Order: sequence, then C-alpha cells, then structure tokens
Amino acid sequence: MRPLAAQLRVELTLVLTNGETLLLTLGIPVVFLVFFSTVHVLPTGTPHPVDFLVPGVLALAVMSTAMTALAIGTGFERGYGVLKRLGATPLGRPRLLAAKIAAVLGVELLQAAVLAGAGLALGWHPGGPGGTGALAGEALAAVVLGTVAFGGIGLVLAGTLQPLVNLAVANALFVLLLLLGGMLVPLDKLPAGLADLARLLPAAALADALHGTLGHGAPVAVRDWVVLAVWAVAAPVAAGLTFRWE
Repeated sequence: MRPLAAQLRVELTLVLTNGETLLLTLGIPVVFLVFFSTVHVLPTGTPHPVDFLVPGVLALAVMSTAMTALAIGTGFERGYGVLKRLGATPLGRPRLLAAKIAAVLGVELLQAAVLAGAGLALGWHPGGPGGTGALAGEALAAVVLGTVAFGGIGLVLAGTLQPLVNLAVANALFVLLLLLGGMLVPLDKLPAGLADLARLLPAAALADALHGTLGHGAPVAVRDWVVLAVWAVAAPVAAGLTFRWE
C-alpha cells in the first residue's frame, strides 16, 4: 500500500500544482456556472437557471477531469517515457492505474464541493421541492459510472495517439460532448435526430441523471443507467485492449 499511497500523493500534487489543469478542472466550470447563472442567455427552461446549471456543470466537471485532463496528462507521460519507467518499478502498472483513478475521484470531490458552494451562493435549490436526500446515492452512483466511462475514453486516447494529437483530439471531444451533452443547453432544444444520437453518449446520460436527481428530485431514468453502464464497461475494456505504454 505504501507505493500506491506515494504515487497517489504524486498524482494529486501534479494536479493541484499545475495551473492549466486547475483552470480546466476548477476554473472553467465555476466561470461557466457563475456567468450563465447571472447572464440569462441559455434556454434552460427553468425559472432559476442555476437549478439547471449546477447539475449540468457538475457533469461537465466530471467529464473534464476523468476524460480530458486524464487523457492529456497520461498522454504526455506516455510520450516522455514516464509510464514505461514507472511500470517497471515496484509500484507496478496496476497500482499506477489505481493511483490515477483515485486521484481523479479526489479531484472530483473537490470540484463537487466548490460547485455546490458556488451554486448555493447563487441561489441553487438542490433537488427542487423534495430535496436531494433520498436521491444522493443515485447521483453518486451515476457520477462513479460516468467517471469510469470517461476515464476509459481518456485512456483510449492517451494510449493510442501521439501526445500532441491526443491533446487536440481530447479538447475537440470535450467541446463536442459539451455541446451535445445537455449540460448547458437542454437536449430537447437540439434537432430531434441529433438529440436522439446525443442520448446514446455518456455525457448526456450523466447530465440527465444529475439534472433529475439534483435538479428535479427525480430518480435516474433506466435509459440513462443503461447508457452509463454500457460505456463504463466498453470504454475501459477498449482502453485495456489498445493501450500502449510507450
């Protein structure tokens, strides 16, 4: 356990001392939340946009951390030969991956705390009239499935593409899923065919799940559970089959 704990400290230190990573994982989501909650330009379909935006931006934060930041950081580590060297140490590859996953979850906890605090300050009412107590477990389970799914996608990119190509693709995929994920704009505002396609993606499923549990006090739809579960299995399997350590 000591090598795992040591690597986890390293992973967290790298995240928390990297200005670009902090901007992506904390700064941008908070800016989105504050700006779009106070400047009513998005068709959120709710009397108080912040009630729609907090769950959506939380889903965005999970995606940015588990997919984009993980893909970019791991891709450059692979390109520089860091992964090859760490994999040959007593740490081993399984504990290296476990440390990365644990670091992602730790950052997500920090993101959730910051976004919840900002949301409450902006007038967010968690879960609508019914509150969130009974559905907090469902929201957490959806976040875990989404983290696994996005982490698998990020590792597919990091393990197959050259670092600079991976950087461009990871950022482009982030923007695409942001636009199609229902995080800032409800899916029913998209063209019908595009909305149907978007609902098959993990971004939309996670956003729907969090909008329901944290925004409306409604349980997660079966369709969203299925989509998240399929991606949470398929993406890590694909990463395991395609990942190259050097």
